[in-house]
Amino acid sequence: MFNKYFIKRILYYFYGEKFFKRFHYDWSNYPSRFEIIQKIIDKKKYENYLEIGCDKDSNFSKIKVKNKMGVDPLSGGNIKMTSDDFFKENKIYFDCIFIDGLHVYEQVKKDIFNSLKFLKDNGVIILHDCLPLKIWNQVVPQIYGHWNGDVWKALVEARTMKDIDTYTCKADHGLGIIFKRPNRNLLKVNISNFKKLKFKKYYIDHNFLMNIIEEEDLEKLLF
Repeated sequence: MFNKYFIKRILYYFYGEKFFKRFHYDWSNYPSRFEIIQKIIDKKKYENYLEIGCDKDSNFSKIKVKNKMGVDPLSGGNIKMTSDDFFKENKIYFDCIFIDGLHVYEQVKKDIFNSLKFLKDNGVIILHDCLPLKIWNQVVPQIYGHWNGDVWKALVEARTMKDIDTYTCKADHGLGIIFKRPNRNLLKVNISNFKKLKFKKYYIDHNFLMNIIEEEDLEKLLF
């Protein structure tokens, strides 16, 4: 029996972008998203946590914080609705927001902007799946087992904005980190449509586009 994505991969091979170099991060050697999020919450003494996209509570159940809300229309969390509907009704401000919902550029961008509206000034937004290892991981729609989607494109666009400070931490398939403060390393690129960014450019200009940091760098940036 064929893998359910096999035909889609064959079609993409003929009609999609042809660039097959890959990164070799071994994510088992890096901190998990849960460890990074909890460390930030503990260090900053945050009390209000929001998670977008809970997927059977694999991360949400581990987070220890005074108040936490998890939004997912299908599985996990404590609020069953889409992130769009949640933000239309929400009136609460959060210290820490973790975005791990639909891994599609347009939705991730929307989730970032909506989160910024309800993020406290000293808060932080964290995004999962920002560092796909190979082209198959980031193709939309999904055609491969592990799917990062094109979250990375939304993060590149965020890096061009003056009022938010954006990084990518080398941990757990890439964790985007967004602070609500002036951009300390503004990305200046001539890109009119971030959706059309190619994996080849991401691969070649990896550090430049993604503003890569290590876990120890993150601790310094928190203050």
